[in-house]
Amino acid sequence: MNKTKLSSTLALTWVCTSLSLLSGCNDSAEGESAIVESISEAQTPNILFIYTDDQAPWAIGASGNGQAITPNMDKLASEGMRLPNAYTTTPVCSPSRAGLLTSKYGFELGVDDWINTKFNHFGLAPLEPELGASASWETWPEILQKAGYYTGLVGKWHLGVQPEHHPTQHGYDVFSGFTSGGTKPVNPVLEVNGKEVKEQGYTADVLTKHAITFLKENKQRKFALSLHYRAPHGKWLPVDEADSAPYENKDLEIPNPDYPDLNVKRVKRMMGEYLSSVRSVDRNLGQLMQTLDDLGLTENTLVVFTSDHGYNMGHNGTWHKGNGHWVLNHKVVNDSKNIPTDQRPNMYDNSIKVPAIVRWPNKVAANSVNYSTVSNLDWFPTLLAATNTQASNVDAIRGENVLPVLLGDVQTSTTDYYAAYTTKHQSITGMRMYSDGNYKLVKDYINKGRDEFYDLQNDPHESHNVIATANPKLQAMINTFDDVIFEKMLATKDPLLNQFLPKPKKKKAKVKKEK
Repeated sequence: MNKTKLSSTLALTWVCTSLSLLSGCNDSAEGESAIVESISEAQTPNILFIYTDDQAPWAIGASGNGQAITPNMDKLASEGMRLPNAYTTTPVCSPSRAGLLTSKYGFELGVDDWINTKFNHFGLAPLEPELGASASWETWPEILQKAGYYTGLVGKWHLGVQPEHHPTQHGYDVFSGFTSGGTKPVNPVLEVNGKEVKEQGYTADVLTKHAITFLKENKQRKFALSLHYRAPHGKWLPVDEADSAPYENKDLEIPNPDYPDLNVKRVKRMMGEYLSSVRSVDRNLGQLMQTLDDLGLTENTLVVFTSDHGYNMGHNGTWHKGNGHWVLNHKVVNDSKNIPTDQRPNMYDNSIKVPAIVRWPNKVAANSVNYSTVSNLDWFPTLLAATNTQASNVDAIRGENVLPVLLGDVQTSTTDYYAAYTTKHQSITGMRMYSDGNYKLVKDYINKGRDEFYDLQNDPHESHNVIATANPKLQAMINTFDDVIFEKMLATKDPLLNQFLPKPKKKKAKVKKEK
């Protein structure tokens, strides 16, 4: 759906909902078929999929943020296509990663929130030691592996810690990283070839070292390497001195310095530490790209650079991601008993949207920008199209093949986006969100009074919730978006629908009368 008001195209939206599950209406089927055919005739590429953790869409110089000093990310963007409207369907780690691998929503896989296997001592119930990647999942690394690609994962997994959850059970030939949710920014303990190893050095550097080793050892065969950095996930420091130097003793600009009672000092400190962590990834990205050049692999390697979700840094008075926190001088006590003090579960664009760059020399135009919305669910069908492989059940794929967009044959595939986040740890919510690029509705199906509606054309920073508007046109838009979300929930058999179903009546036990 192009940048037009949804109210004037409701019929088209509902057709799109039914046929493509809101992954985007695309009327270029013939062109897409021709593109896939042309790719099949050419040599299929190697894949290098680089995934950062918690990197905001604004945390890259190419976005226009001069404080994000990222020369290597910017260079990659100049050599390929930047996607400013890339997003994730769940703004937290595990469900986003599950969606990346399977092209399904986290709630369809039983992964609603980040998988908690060890934080009971912080009171972050429930513990989920048995939750993780299921044998029933079909992943794109698995499909590429079966097609002859040699596959590797370096870095973060966070999709379960049991043997059956292990990356090597889901399409990766080799794994060097950590299966739990996080590790330290320095001297990490990694699993390497099935053995636990205490590494020395900054974690970003260590992971890059393993990735470069993989590239050198497999330069003569077709490969698919996933490199999942843990940066810029907190804690952000320490990093190499070269990464933090630009931010030391510098009075940084922050997005909302005048937000009422904002803890400005804390936000400025966190901003400097966060951007230092981003720079640690950028420096290593430069080494990685240089390795591709040195090995003669650049021309036939499709590089994707993106993140699992975004981040807030003082935006709207908050910090963190979809399971956000207020960052004010006073404590914020929420009305709902399901949301603890100072928590701010959200579906802000800064949480949902992510940086995304694709480089494929002589295929993807250099220094190009496309404003289509591209979700984490779209990478699965797109990578299959680029490698001329196919899922066993195409109908089960929720995402859209955006290869025609990347190759320049389609200008705009869609501008709408849908997201779902059921928080289970710090807070208890059931958020579902839909936007057409101009307006945005967020509903919480568990907590009344938390619905939000934003006019993104006039309020791109989502500063003013107008859910209670008296404007009849906006009210009609809210009702329309509400219908779209509900249709989407029906189409995906969303478990939140269970609360709308009538509860079965309990049968009364028959009491025998005494004779």
